[in-house]
Amino acid sequence: MWFSLSFRQVERGRCVSAPGSAEKPYYGYTTMLRRSVACLTIAVAQLIAGGPRLSAAEPEYLKDVPLIPRQTLFGNPEKAAARISPDGKRLSYLAPVDGVLNVWVGPADDPAAAKPVTQDKKRGIRSYFWAYTAKHILYTQDADGDENWHVYAVDLDSGETKDLTPIKGVAAQIEAVSHRQPGELLIGLNDRDEKLHDVYRVNIATGERTLVEKNEQGFTGYTIDEDFQVRFATRFSEDGGNDILKPDGKGGWSEFLKIPMTDTLTTGLAGFDKTGDVVYIMDSRDRNTGALYSWNLKSDEKRLIAENPLADVGGVLAHPTENTVEAVSFTYEKTKWEILSDTVKADFEYLESVADGEIQVTSRTLDDRTWTVAYLMDNGPVRYYLYDRKAKQAKFLFTNRKDWEGLPWVKMHPVVITARDGLKLVCYLTLPPNTDNDGDGRPAQPLPMVLDVHGGPWSRDSWGFNAEAQWQANRGYAVLSVNFRGSTGFGKDFVNAGNKEWAGKMHDDLLDAVKWAVDQKVADAGKVAISGGSYGGYATLVGLTFTPDVFACGVDVVGPSNILTLLSTIPPYWQPAIQMFKDRVGDFTTEEGRKFLLERSPLTHVEKIKKPLLIGQGANDPRVKQSEADQIVKAMEEKKIPVTYALYPDEGHGFARPQNRMSFNAVTEAFLAAHLGGRYEPIGGDFKGSSLKVPAGASEVPGLLEALPKESSAPAAK
Repeated sequence: MWFSLSFRQVERGRCVSAPGSAEKPYYGYTTMLRRSVACLTIAVAQLIAGGPRLSAAEPEYLKDVPLIPRQTLFGNPEKAAARISPDGKRLSYLAPVDGVLNVWVGPADDPAAAKPVTQDKKRGIRSYFWAYTAKHILYTQDADGDENWHVYAVDLDSGETKDLTPIKGVAAQIEAVSHRQPGELLIGLNDRDEKLHDVYRVNIATGERTLVEKNEQGFTGYTIDEDFQVRFATRFSEDGGNDILKPDGKGGWSEFLKIPMTDTLTTGLAGFDKTGDVVYIMDSRDRNTGALYSWNLKSDEKRLIAENPLADVGGVLAHPTENTVEAVSFTYEKTKWEILSDTVKADFEYLESVADGEIQVTSRTLDDRTWTVAYLMDNGPVRYYLYDRKAKQAKFLFTNRKDWEGLPWVKMHPVVITARDGLKLVCYLTLPPNTDNDGDGRPAQPLPMVLDVHGGPWSRDSWGFNAEAQWQANRGYAVLSVNFRGSTGFGKDFVNAGNKEWAGKMHDDLLDAVKWAVDQKVADAGKVAISGGSYGGYATLVGLTFTPDVFACGVDVVGPSNILTLLSTIPPYWQPAIQMFKDRVGDFTTEEGRKFLLERSPLTHVEKIKKPLLIGQGANDPRVKQSEADQIVKAMEEKKIPVTYALYPDEGHGFARPQNRMSFNAVTEAFLAAHLGGRYEPIGGDFKGSSLKVPAGASEVPGLLEALPKESSAPAAK
């Protein structure tokens, strides 16, 4: 959650995935819980070739398989994130303008007439939604990855764009929107105290803001009803649990609910019904998985709505104005929707007949007559439809990537691997074309493999189209993604099994997955790479230091190298949650805790590295500072251990600009080909427009030094 490679994107109380990747469901007012982990996987790789050729050791099984260009894999989508306006009159989507993603809006009955309504020139817009006025588009943007988000409003009548949070150095977050308050929204601002977010009521048209709630209690979040009344507030207790409080009517707060530390990632309030008398809660207390309940605050009656023995509640589909729960999703291996209301049963039955793939409702009009629907596949682009409920007719709009259609994509196979202590690990295996002709998810012969480790660690991998896995498979590698202990979505026992297990049992799970792949003759034991971003970058560094003989090479993107320095430099507005880090990672405030964390830090064991390492870092990263990369690169250079360091001055926690993603992927592709033996695409123009600097090790990657401008390989500023 905290260190995942993701961008928090709020749309009417929901998380949406990054444009071009798999959609996530529209949840209506009742959210997937405030602790849901957001949805953007950053493409962590590709490397450069020196000449107009493929790798000399191109795998035989790929001889007749076309090389899918990096630009096709990782360029901007043509169109994505289709949304219907609340009044049903207009349709919006994301699409490039001069290579930069912007919001386009047109008539719902003539989407082809859409025009861009935003003017972002650099990073691209990744998070947007309709205001309930139906006349404004709202979106968030930061500067060069600093995560000091601003909230912008676009007036569709005048064309004016207004910064609703024009305060330098403040990280704004949207707290609530409501169809009952269409011209306003609630925004959290840490302008008074950089550690705490106060709640302001902001007028969308004028930008005028009024203080609603002054956060002087160390609250980490609020639960707000549709009348914009702050009904509950949450903060961490000294014992690591969550205290949920309610206003006492005297200007103070009284206790409403105590959540033990073991349940904080699987229990929390999720919103209200229409009356405001019933609150929805995901609750794992007295059970393992987080189930959805309704809790009548007047009668104190608590009713179970939906549960699953293997997975926590993933998404909630609720009526746009009534707030009645109509469907709930759970994701174990794949996402399954449990239909709870007859009002949408016939709709889902019809939609299942329209196209293949997982159905995701991505927006609904206030009268609930029109939906936008996305169909998710593991081997093709997202398909968007405009659905007329009364006519029971879905009109095809577009795919997010027309240039993806007809390409040699492969399937993603869910597999459940048993760890050494019996824990079940839900994993996903992607195999190169022509290696699994019987479709059983096992190749005809062992392959070079990339172990892809997700960020978070309080996040998870899921089934669906994964451009990074498809890219690596197209280059000749098997790709295995592992939901190691500590991953979310599988119940509290699973997530708590990762407490204080960084470089411990969490790493053992990765090793057990590699052993499974070798035993199943999926992977060639001598050709396994480890790769990941954020926590996955840390896991990469752990792999090359703690178990230096297991992996052939590693790719670390924005990964911490020293847990002590990581926790001492977190953003100030994470301070209210510092107890969570102490409980789940380690206590950096005690001598014993510091000793423990130093032992679990790759920097402590840097002399053990003997396999090639590529590091990617954003200079403006507020979560994992540039110093985390600088210090391990410096230590390796002092010990004369080769390392390649790619630094981006205009990026933060991951690479948002397409030019930067493309350049790092070009570097990674050549790096993997050199050490795993797969094929690669020549660099071409993939450094054009990128801010890439290579302060160390440019000569370690085939063709990299020759392709760089001389100033790009100068040492980094310390």
